[in-house]
Amino acid sequence: MLRIRLFRIGKKNQPSYKIVVVDGKRASRGGRFVEELGFINPKTKEQKIDAEKAKYWISKGAQPSDTVHNLLTKEKIIEDKKIAVHKKSKKKPAEGEVKTEEKKLEVKEDAMPEGKKEEIKPAEEVKAEETKPEEKPKEKPKEEKALAGTPEPEKKEETK
Repeated sequence: MLRIRLFRIGKKNQPSYKIVVVDGKRASRGGRFVEELGFINPKTKEQKIDAEKAKYWISKGAQPSDTVHNLLTKEKIIEDKKIAVHKKSKKKPAEGEVKTEEKKLEVKEDAMPEGKKEEIKPAEEVKAEETKPEEKPKEKPKEEKALAGTPEPEKKEETK
């Protein structure tokens, strides 16, 4: 299967790309490609694409990569919608959304003994319980500590 894709050329931090037709089964190492269709320089926004050659190779069954497909669509060489090429965001889900891992797990009744049929809590609730600060026993004031080790003197009852 033939692919129409970008072939990077240029120095470090100065990228430039050739738009080439390559055999999809073999990696295009060392500049081996079937035909060059044009070039694009993203730094200077300069680009040149041979529309006739691109249409010819697409008619022969060559599949353009997503980026090349968007370039050909932008230049109106092919009529189609652009393909989203950007990466997916790593944002956390909104408050209303819940991941499948975080949903409460239901316990099968026959899986647990009768006395311990309870619902398993999701990992978030367990972590929240573990991270709660533990209450420390209240310490006696220093005066009481000093007196705690010594026996209390007996009070004499005064009789009249």
